[in-house]
Amino acid sequence: TENYLRWISAAQPTAPLPNARASGRSIGTPGVVHMLATAHEEQGRLSWKELFDPAIQIATDGFKISPRMAASIAGSASSLTRDPDAKAYFLNADGTGKAAGTLLKSPALAATFKTLAEGGAKAFYTGPIAQDIVNKIGDTTGGITPGLTTLADLAAYQSKRRDPVCTTYRSYQVCGMGPPSSGGIAVAQTLGILSSFDLAAQKPTAMDINGGKPTVMGVHLVSEAQRLAYADRDKYVADTDFVPLPGGSPALMLDKGYLAQRAGLISLSKSMGTAQPGNLGPTSLGIHPPSPENGTTHLSVVDASGNVVTMTTTVESGFGSFHMTKGGFLLNNQLTDFSATPTDSAGNVIANRVAAGKRPRSSMAPTLVFKLVNGERGDFVMSTGSPGGSTIIQYVGKTLVGVLDWGMDAQQATSMVDFGAANSATTNVGGEHPNINATTPSGGLAGGNDPLVTGLRAMGHTVSVSSQSSGISTIVKTTRSGATVLEGGADPRRENLALGDTFKP
Repeated sequence: TENYLRWISAAQPTAPLPNARASGRSIGTPGVVHMLATAHEEQGRLSWKELFDPAIQIATDGFKISPRMAASIAGSASSLTRDPDAKAYFLNADGTGKAAGTLLKSPALAATFKTLAEGGAKAFYTGPIAQDIVNKIGDTTGGITPGLTTLADLAAYQSKRRDPVCTTYRSYQVCGMGPPSSGGIAVAQTLGILSSFDLAAQKPTAMDINGGKPTVMGVHLVSEAQRLAYADRDKYVADTDFVPLPGGSPALMLDKGYLAQRAGLISLSKSMGTAQPGNLGPTSLGIHPPSPENGTTHLSVVDASGNVVTMTTTVESGFGSFHMTKGGFLLNNQLTDFSATPTDSAGNVIANRVAAGKRPRSSMAPTLVFKLVNGERGDFVMSTGSPGGSTIIQYVGKTLVGVLDWGMDAQQATSMVDFGAANSATTNVGGEHPNINATTPSGGLAGGNDPLVTGLRAMGHTVSVSSQSSGISTIVKTTRSGATVLEGGADPRRENLALGDTFKP
């Protein structure tokens, strides 16, 4: 982040070329390898080495490019062209993107995996792989502004254990990721606000495997609660090692009385449009609205012993910074998650401003749900999460409501129409969904013949029916015919898949 600060500061007003995202200055030290090694050291049962076998096989044998991936490659062809390694991997000799169905092999990535399998995380942050990363970040090919990351920067990297953000919601305890991710707090605030309403009465109609048809009031209430949550998120949440939350912990933002007051701002007849953040302390902070992300992945796993993992990882944008190492992997543009300026238009400092050693705010929302028994955490109920940048909060929110309030199974809640709002007048209703009519009538607005869309517009919502790009992965533990089972929900909007063996509680 110190290197990113050097060009974003007033002393360095010239923006990096060709833009911030594709600049070497946008690349943060990859952290997932260190995190996985730490988790394995504490909880792993199999040997570190054998965990890499499936990945090595896929990289060696290759996989066929999906239609969605082919479209992404074609849309980014000009940016991928700037990097010789990315160009050779993703594009044909004539500069066009490789087509759907093409077998894509990566012997370079297979070699990287083999090195990590033998040498552990240290082999990633030191030695030839680290040198390759540093060389790529500093590359100026294609007129790209080089980054200033050194071998010492990589060798010094440490992942950090963060306390989870937990709240109670009806008869459940819901836990998510704490800052610098904003997802856990925003999802918890949304649920806390919704506690004031009878959401069960707003269950979708015409229930099917795709989650039925959401009601106007159901979407309105969830969207308004999210507007209020995003307003607080945009002002108060950042890396708490540098900017503490109001009151020094999530407690003040999740206080039941405070969230009940916020719920009182929701009208049952009209959208509030843009919400104001709550008055949570004397600190004067500016507003940093959400940033788009497209290069994120989520998975949820429950093993035979009942251990649960819900994990979200990202390279930020699709194809990250477009920098591809000779080791066969893309580098992120994660540092563009910082605010592009240290203050807002009124001169107030922004919590998510850049600082050396600081981690940027994200929207990741890997979430675990447990039964609430006598006020204490009980059995596991559900895990979920999604890619989608700042809209992750909306995707996770609607999935939780689908299961916990509307009684959906894992697939129904996952497949259900994506809906929700950040802190703007626009409410998202995923027009790609088979239960939404997103067509544009003559002389009208897109989705103008859909009763959900027209109903929301009648309440003052500015409705977008643009396709949503969630990739929700959900597991729900439930009972069928007296037996405990795990239901898997895989998002049909991406190449998701639910797999499992017989569950042994």
